[in-house]
Amino acid sequence: MSTVALALTLTALAGLSTTIGSLLVLVIGEPGPRFMALSLGFATGVMVLVSFMELLPSGIEVLGPGLGYAAFFGGLSVMFILDLVIPHSYEGMADASPGSLTSDVRLLRVGLFVALGIGIHNFPEGMATFAGTLADPRLGMAIAVAIAIHNIPEGLAVAAPVYAATGSRRKAFFWSFLSGAAEPVGAALAAIFLLPFLHGRVLAAILAGVAGLMVFISLDELLPAAREYGEEHLAIIGAMTGMAVMAVSLWLLAG
Repeated sequence: MSTVALALTLTALAGLSTTIGSLLVLVIGEPGPRFMALSLGFATGVMVLVSFMELLPSGIEVLGPGLGYAAFFGGLSVMFILDLVIPHSYEGMADASPGSLTSDVRLLRVGLFVALGIGIHNFPEGMATFAGTLADPRLGMAIAVAIAIHNIPEGLAVAAPVYAATGSRRKAFFWSFLSGAAEPVGAALAAIFLLPFLHGRVLAAILAGVAGLMVFISLDELLPAAREYGEEHLAIIGAMTGMAVMAVSLWLLAG
């Protein structure tokens, strides 16, 4: 197998491990409030830790503090503008009866925002895995394993609210699959268009900007939604657990 083919294969396996998380949701069945609070809190922890401990530092290391933070706040601003274009409110989610239109629409919106955020996150991850494998196949395998570990709970975080809102296993699996598919798509585009131009500063700017997107989604979407279930401590426990799982995956990557 050529190095390019190996890079694309590793990226696809890592990205599509989100479907493992969605299958867990489908086996468990329709999640209740406690499960939703934990899973949304878990997603918050994963995204916040990877943003501040991996993505943003990677950008600053290459670009310097000025441009690195500029890219980070650029990502925050993009998500803020998107949030203004699509108004929303989480008030009253906890009071909405199960299966009500209000609750279902809000849950579906949360799930789609998570899918959007993870998809954007996975796109440069795919490029990173692709580039790492080209440099050293062993490095690429280590990156792919670490990414696969934290993509499983990310897939769960997408599928859980979508399944709770729609009751459709097919939609839950589809959106989880789609969020992970962004990773091999990113690698494929890197192979086709960016390979001659892919260098450290471009990738660093992308990673720092994605960190801003992830932080906004975590603080404005995920954590408020988790707390609306009336399970405040479960939400923070989920966030702490998500941070711990993400820390372990980064540790494995560093090793």
